[in-house]
Amino acid sequence: MSIDACLAELSDLAVDTQPQRVRRRSRDFYWYSPILKRRLDRVTADAVVTPRSEEEVARVLAAAFRHGVPVTARGGGTGNYGQAMPLEGGIVLDLSELTAIEWIEHGRIRVQAGLKMAELDAATIAHSRQELRLHPSTHKTGTIGGYVAGGSSGIGSITWGLLRDRGNILGLRVLTMEERPRALELRGADIQKVNHAYGTNGIITALELPLAPAYRWAELILGFDGLMPAARFADALAREDAILKKLVTVIEAPVPHDWLFPERGIGREETAVLVMVADFATDALLDLLRLHPGRLVWQGLIEEAVGGRLPLFEYSWNHTTLHALKHDRTITYLQTLFPPPRHLEKVEEMATRFGEEVPIHLEFVRFGGQIACFGLQLVRYRSDERLAEIIEEHERAGCPIFNPHAFTLEEGGMKKVDALQLAFKREADPKGLLNPGKMLGWSDPDWKPVERAFLYEAH
Repeated sequence: MSIDACLAELSDLAVDTQPQRVRRRSRDFYWYSPILKRRLDRVTADAVVTPRSEEEVARVLAAAFRHGVPVTARGGGTGNYGQAMPLEGGIVLDLSELTAIEWIEHGRIRVQAGLKMAELDAATIAHSRQELRLHPSTHKTGTIGGYVAGGSSGIGSITWGLLRDRGNILGLRVLTMEERPRALELRGADIQKVNHAYGTNGIITALELPLAPAYRWAELILGFDGLMPAARFADALAREDAILKKLVTVIEAPVPHDWLFPERGIGREETAVLVMVADFATDALLDLLRLHPGRLVWQGLIEEAVGGRLPLFEYSWNHTTLHALKHDRTITYLQTLFPPPRHLEKVEEMATRFGEEVPIHLEFVRFGGQIACFGLQLVRYRSDERLAEIIEEHERAGCPIFNPHAFTLEEGGMKKVDALQLAFKREADPKGLLNPGKMLGWSDPDWKPVERAFLYEAH
């Protein structure tokens, strides 16, 4: 690797080699995991390059290819398990200046990869009262390209399923890392070549995505005396197809009171259900609530979440862990599938088995045409060995863990070695310089996963 010669070719671009700034932009939220914190704490790039156009991206890739320099793409740096951390140094390719909206039409948008999702939604709402179908809890700071490269679901999944489901991405423009980088337009099944691939086999520069109507979203906190009454209500709400909804979250007591939003009236013994529904659906929601042993704790509109008040989705998905860590630095988390149709039974089984050691946090979603729930349970971390035992016990009970304490695509458990993505890497990144160390199918061809369920089926 000749990083100096490579950077000399790129000296007219926005290149940053100041060690502290480079180190800061070489990181994400990997420190959610005590294991990843130890393994990745010293990871840093040699330089950060911030291209302002696709042409500049291609220049960086061509120069790095010539000089054997690794390149790791970065969006907002909001990932949780090192997706955008440069394990072998080299260049962090910061795509945050690629923010152009190419066009907005009824039901879809074409946009560059570096645009933040909050800015995207603001533009589509102003244009035609439309918004993204799906977004993560990092809506304000995450970029749309980073979400597609490193995410899988989020706010909206209760209606629209997973990001990987057919129709949730319409098209991608990708640059290869070759002597002369090619710009490829991927559509249909080819989208899956780079979707959720961590930028290991191509650099996404533009995306075409479907849009949904931007309703006035009502936010509600509901309180229940016990986890399972809350989970049963959430499951019932998830099945009410005529109630337009965007979020159904369950967070076990005392986490909502102690670490999230005590000022909104939740009791310390109450498990919270966080809900986002269209404002005209609140009467129907409250009518359903009357059939369950819960109460309305707080209600508002998301458009009123200004100043110091966070929208409720900021307490959901991976942000629940972030808020907990502000109060207790020993907390970490899991990512679990409670498989349908016995998902509530499995939730109760795991809650009974682990009690206060693993407080339950559920996100209800559409999964393979069924209602299911993902667990993003908090874990009171004791040791690596105990964490491994907790994971193993979930797996034995038929609750697959998508391990957030591993940084490779395959070890995280979301998919086996993906033959389609591996084949595309051989074509688009023949030297293996894109985000090296993250795809075991490339770096360790003999690696075999354990036999278990996976979130994504390999192609």
